[in-house]
Amino acid sequence: MRVVAVFNQKGGVGKTTTALNLVAALACRGARPLAVDLDPQAHLTQILGGEQRLAEESVFSFFARQRPLAEITRDLDSGMRLIPGHLETAKLDSMLGKSMQVITRLRQALQAPSEKGHPVLIDCCPLLGVLSLNAVFACDLLLIPVSADFLALRGAQQVERTLDALEPVFKRRLPRRYLLTRYDRRRRMSGEIEERMRAHFRAGEICINKIAENVSLAESPAYQQNIFDYAPRSTGARDYAALLEELYGS
Repeated sequence: MRVVAVFNQKGGVGKTTTALNLVAALACRGARPLAVDLDPQAHLTQILGGEQRLAEESVFSFFARQRPLAEITRDLDSGMRLIPGHLETAKLDSMLGKSMQVITRLRQALQAPSEKGHPVLIDCCPLLGVLSLNAVFACDLLLIPVSADFLALRGAQQVERTLDALEPVFKRRLPRRYLLTRYDRRRRMSGEIEERMRAHFRAGEICINKIAENVSLAESPAYQQNIFDYAPRSTGARDYAALLEELYGS
């Protein structure tokens, strides 16, 4: 099983778009992927599963009530599975604290025999709280989208500092990849952000593939669709298919 968490300490960088379209691409392969929505805004849940249900039927009950993941996992017609998010998860930091037992709860649950062999994509909120820490400790790879603007780059640099500070806990360097999103080669800023990423981050930790600015990527969530269903021949579909190959191979 390979668990990928999508995180940046800046909103609006393409986290949910990336999680959505990677999990959809995996489903197209017949991999039966699991999407975990850890963002209180629950945008991934709204796109994949429609309207939010009760908090007790979401990831909130896993953390607050210790309900098994299997009981809150929805099987979707697309072949994907979803652990829904909910606005109530915003209360978990004050409810649970950040003990090691709390921030490793998701990792332990995803190690269950029923989940072995199935890829997992975790959509994180942009705050480094109990939810994001659970994702960081659960993942095999942290994927950090960086939209082509300076504030997104600053958020990614903060993530880098956070991961460096956690290295003594992990006793290793947590695998990570920085993904340039909303890239437009016609804009000078896109080129500048790409250059600064290469200057600041390790070369092997920057994704080879970039996600170009694409109207279809922006439109598809409004129709509760991933890019492969909404516009399978679009630049966005091509870019995310290439990213899937880069991260998972054939």
